[in-house]
Formats: sequence, C-alpha cells, structure tokens
Amino acid sequence: MKILSLLSGSQVALSHAEIQMSLAALCDRVTIYRVLDRLVEEGAVHRIVNIDGVLKYASCNDCSHTHHHDHIHFSCLKCKTVTCMKDVEPTFKLPKKYKVSEVNFTVSGLCPQCS
Repeated sequence: MKILSLLSGSQVALSHAEIQMSLAALCDRVTIYRVLDRLVEEGAVHRIVNIDGVLKYASCNDCSHTHHHDHIHFSCLKCKTVTCMKDVEPTFKLPKKYKVSEVNFTVSGLCPQCS
C-alpha cells in the first residue's frame, strides 16, 4: 500500500531506486520489485522506459475501463523526470500481421520547469 500510495501521490513516474529511497528501510529492493510487478499485473501501475533505458512506474489514476496506456510519456533531458501526458494519445499503423501487446511512447525534450 505504501508503494501504491507513493506512486499515486507523485506527479512524475518513479524508478525502482527512487521508490526505494523514498521508502527508506520499509522493505528491501527485492520486495519492491515483487510489489511493482504485482501492481503492474493488477493494472494499478504501468511501466515506462525512459530515454536512458531506466524503467519508471506511474499510477494508473485515469485509465478507463478498457485499461490502456497508449498515452505519451515525456522524458525531460535535463532533470530526467518522466511525466504521463494523459490528454495526448498518439496514433500509429502497423502492417496487417503484427499484433501489439504493449505500447510505449516516449517523447524527449525539456519540461516546463527546465525550459
């Protein structure tokens, strides 16, 4: 519950290391990985890969009943934050025989605080 609460209260996606640092000595790193995996499976959070290849996690506060994460993620080149852009849904078209199992759109640049 502490991990979900931390992610729900954050305006930006958090990495495993950021979560572990915020929780201090509440639990070990392996437990955090297990909880994050379970929360992803349950649809409570989603994973984002930032432009540096670091996995970040964000709460699924605004997902609809069809539960999708097709929104854009903005990765700031300066402060390294990753923000879900809820009101922007990208479109793409794949050839016929491809089946999508996961979508991860990351746009990089400078966030408003770093501009």
